[in-house]
Amino acid sequence: MVDVIDAPVQQLLKERMGTLTPIVLEIVNESQGHGGYYPGKESHFKLTIVSPVFDGLRAVQRHQKVYAAAGDLLSVGKIHALAIHAYAPDEWQGQSVDSPNCAHN
Repeated sequence: MVDVIDAPVQQLLKERMGTLTPIVLEIVNESQGHGGYYPGKESHFKLTIVSPVFDGLRAVQRHQKVYAAAGDLLSVGKIHALAIHAYAPDEWQGQSVDSPNCAHN
């Protein structure tokens, strides 16, 4: 695993989500739509992940697995907001879900 200091947050998040054996993984940096944005900022992400790990789990349990895999990336100064769209393979139909609007826009 790459050290947090050496790699952009989005790349680190991708590596961490790899531990959930995704068959679909999409990470979108949505920081530009939020307050305090500057070029290169990585604070708000939308994560779409499809994994057999989520079979039989409720949404909150899936989110807990994502939080555990993300670990310290969800701390102050790193990821401020993470919109999670987690699916089991039999639920996935290629859907794209919009993230909610930021309260600071």
